[in-house]
Amino acid sequence: MVNTKKVEMTEQHKKELETELERLKVTELTRIAQAIKEAREQGDLSENADYSSAREEQSKINARILEIEDDLKHAVIVKATSIKVLYVNEKIEREFQIAGSQSDPFNGKISSDSPLAKAVIGHKSGDVVYFTTETGKDVEVKILYISVEK
Repeated sequence: MVNTKKVEMTEQHKKELETELERLKVTELTRIAQAIKEAREQGDLSENADYSSAREEQSKINARILEIEDDLKHAVIVKATSIKVLYVNEKIEREFQIAGSQSDPFNGKISSDSPLAKAVIGHKSGDVVYFTTETGKDVEVKILYISVEK
């Protein structure tokens, strides 16, 4: 069976993941290895909280490394789209970057699979679009600004 997994990401996000991966492999795993070594030197490992804690942290770091490596292996670079919208009913303006499959709406990044992104793609500044949120709320937004990364 052919693996068709793709992880859409901007070039910037790819670089951020590569930097995080390098930090985890070089700095964090070295630090944890030292902590495990020091905990082993304390003696009985069965009741050694420092050892257990270090091993647990090592496991989390290794899991994150595998996750990043998998994402990078399946990365598909997409251009980021910046938008500024007016939520018509609330009279609130918000700016977002539509950035592949990454999502962090509290920091202005939304996934290209989000209802808002799907609603605005293909439209232009001045257009009013409607969408339904994942919680079932109907929303009307006016696109104030839209720009695709070059």
